[in-house]
Amino acid sequence: MNFKALLGILLVACLSTTFAIAPVSADTLLRTDFEQESFAKVVDYFDYARAWAVLHGLPSMSSIWHAYTYVTYVNKMGLQMLYAGLCNISAADQVFLTIPLQTILLHYKTENNKRDALVGSSFLMLMGFNDSAKSIYANSPDRNDTLWASFSFGLNLQNVTLPALNSKCEVFPLTSSEDKLTWKWGMRYTNLTAFWITTFITEENETNTSRPWGFATYEELTFNYTLTIDPTTHRATISQDHAIGRITNLWSFWGWILFWPQYHHYNSSGCYQYGAKVSNETVYDFLYKHNVKMSIVEFQTSILLDRETYCTSASGQNVTNNDVFVGNSSISTYADDGEKIFDSSFGVKDTYNLFNYTEYPSENVSHPYDAVVRTTEITGYAKNDNLFNVQKNFAKYLPLILVHMYPVLYSKAKETITNMTRADYLFLISYPTYSGYRIEHDPLYTVYFAPVTSTGINLGGIIIIAAIAGAAVIAIAVVLKKKGQKPIQVFTK
Repeated sequence: MNFKALLGILLVACLSTTFAIAPVSADTLLRTDFEQESFAKVVDYFDYARAWAVLHGLPSMSSIWHAYTYVTYVNKMGLQMLYAGLCNISAADQVFLTIPLQTILLHYKTENNKRDALVGSSFLMLMGFNDSAKSIYANSPDRNDTLWASFSFGLNLQNVTLPALNSKCEVFPLTSSEDKLTWKWGMRYTNLTAFWITTFITEENETNTSRPWGFATYEELTFNYTLTIDPTTHRATISQDHAIGRITNLWSFWGWILFWPQYHHYNSSGCYQYGAKVSNETVYDFLYKHNVKMSIVEFQTSILLDRETYCTSASGQNVTNNDVFVGNSSISTYADDGEKIFDSSFGVKDTYNLFNYTEYPSENVSHPYDAVVRTTEITGYAKNDNLFNVQKNFAKYLPLILVHMYPVLYSKAKETITNMTRADYLFLISYPTYSGYRIEHDPLYTVYFAPVTSTGINLGGIIIIAAIAGAAVIAIAVVLKKKGQKPIQVFTK
């Protein structure tokens, strides 16, 4: 049974199950929102996808589908920050599909030459791995390692035991300091279940996927953001604090009898098969024994109105589509004439905290370990259609936020953001000491900008800003490419 067939079975089960979950309340995104200094809303982007279809004479999706997305916006000192985090996709506010998509867009004038710059950063996925005897990069996932793409769907199947899925999402409100120069917000996904899909990156650097190796349930996946603006130094920083909760359950598949999977189920008390305990080996014992490590994959891109950009490591190496160890240093983005416009810094917090649940069940004690940061060749990930359709479509419509205000920048941005193979770089942050325990880490991003005192309207007047949300993008992309198909095929294809 392949990945798509298994996903289809789970979706059918999901759609045939009812839940006692309160519907998410959605706000309306207005043109006047972007005249404000800031706002934070949970909006239903499928409403905008339906409006888009009507305006362009395209088939509209069913009104039972909703895509709730947390959107925050800050417009201060000439810097505009737009954040979109997908809460869930639902059918009739009863069946929920949770996909942790996170994207930040920054628009500003560069510090020295006052050029329009657009910088985008997206969380793509978690990826488990273990080093092989032929590993190219120790403690960092590469094509010679065993790789498991951990792609979260979080189907809410509360009455099903393989696995029991009831993922939820919590948003943290947008708050600011008294001087409005420091802003905080975030999201938390709890009880998040993910497919672990064995992934192969060939020597041609193309990625293919096979059927799922198993399922893993993470206690949480949390993103906390802090935007700090310093007009005196012409700097703005975004700290992305993320927490990967401990794995509470792991189902490892090792065969099939007709359509019934053969599996072992590991948790904190032991190993089970069809409900019967077969050993005392816990999920943490299993992951430690097989030397399973964890990593995250993130996507970075930038566009200047009248210049090209390039990115280098602290030692001057080109990191675009290249394997470069970053360590505890940084990656800098420059205009082609040498003006620095952006930094991704990893030396501010070059260690991560690991909370050993077996030793301290309350998780109130942590131990620091060195994180390993490396950029990677892009093609092997960008061509992974089975895993990254959602992310690609998410990025595909990001430039639409500029179409009315900066048409030239829009034309240039759509050629880059719509094509992941043209990213500035993909980077991997790996956590070699893992065993399935909770991880906390926080890389830092720095913007070099020219502050202004007036706020004004910069990203306003764009009702189709809904397209920045991955959920709506799925609907739009499928409608554009496959007219006449039923909306449910958006989720089962």
